[in-house]
Amino acid sequence: MPTRSYTVIMNGVTGRMGYRQHLLRSILALRDEGGVVLPNGDRITVEPVLVGRNSEKLARMAQDHGIERYTTDLDAALADPEATIYFDAQVTSERVKSILKAIEAGKHVYTEKPIAETVAEGEELARAAAAAGVINGVVHDKLYLPGLLKLKRLIDSGFFGRILSVRGEFGYWVFEGDLTPAQRPSWNYRAEDGGGMVLDMFCHWNYVLENLFGSVQSVLAKAVTHIDQRWDEQGKPYQATADDAAYAIFELDGGIIAQINSSWAVRVDRKELVEFQVDGTEGSAVAGLFGCRVQHRTQTPKPVWNPDEPTDQDFRAQWHQIPDNTEFGNGFRAQWEEFLINVDAGQPHRYDFAAGVRGLRLADAGYASSREGRRIELGS
Repeated sequence: MPTRSYTVIMNGVTGRMGYRQHLLRSILALRDEGGVVLPNGDRITVEPVLVGRNSEKLARMAQDHGIERYTTDLDAALADPEATIYFDAQVTSERVKSILKAIEAGKHVYTEKPIAETVAEGEELARAAAAAGVINGVVHDKLYLPGLLKLKRLIDSGFFGRILSVRGEFGYWVFEGDLTPAQRPSWNYRAEDGGGMVLDMFCHWNYVLENLFGSVQSVLAKAVTHIDQRWDEQGKPYQATADDAAYAIFELDGGIIAQINSSWAVRVDRKELVEFQVDGTEGSAVAGLFGCRVQHRTQTPKPVWNPDEPTDQDFRAQWHQIPDNTEFGNGFRAQWEEFLINVDAGQPHRYDFAAGVRGLRLADAGYASSREGRRIELGS
């Protein structure tokens, strides 16, 4: 079986998400398990080159995982002709200039989102990638979650009939950092460093909505900074300048209404950290990270409003869990495999920089709606 090896420059994987999901559970897992086997029997293998600002962290990570190459010099890494793919998991504020360097060096680019801080910057990246003819992709991890894959299966089967609405609840309590250390990095709460709930999560919600239900046509949003003082990784207080919550109504193609609350200042009273309820004429579903519960119209109860007596119905018990019916792997790895196959075949990746720009446009519209107190049209 012919084997082709790809060297991937991985910038910013000392952070939690970059390390756990992209390096450890995706690239290193593929390396250690022999790569990706193509339908014709050929094999694609991968080898990472680590890039970051902290040489001690990089050296420790390389030693722990048997990685030969690491550097704090991005330009030197990009000058290596054997390294044909660049991956970016840095803070958002550092992303654009690094990706532009990678494109100029002729590298195929795969990146976390948001791909930039502004629509103009995102469009610049898309134009540069198109002009250079490099394959480009943006992480769309939530589409690969078992819960949303089950939800997609229901949509494709026609289970819902005509879909009426989507209601999403996302978030959890991110500790301020004084009594208990915060479980998210402090830059997430500084607008000047590219932080903010709208910029972060509306890029996610855009691809979830457009790939499952329909393109977003308009948004009415309110962005809020509920907690304005937090403590950083060194225990020092700082002013939180970025929004830590956003409440939005999206109008989609076909008249579907989506309402999504996103907050890092909410305590969880639901089965999973994110849940989407979809209601249709024929049935409803509630999908999370892993599970998906359904209620068909033939099994829908008939509650009667009576404020004088407590209800005797257990409404949550009236829903039925969708079985797995398949083995769900790590979603980040699954999309990495797709991207590598696209690079190997010279084919565009379906979730490209243009998709990342659409996410930025929604975030931009969300901020404009919040500032101006009105509904913002996006158009087709």
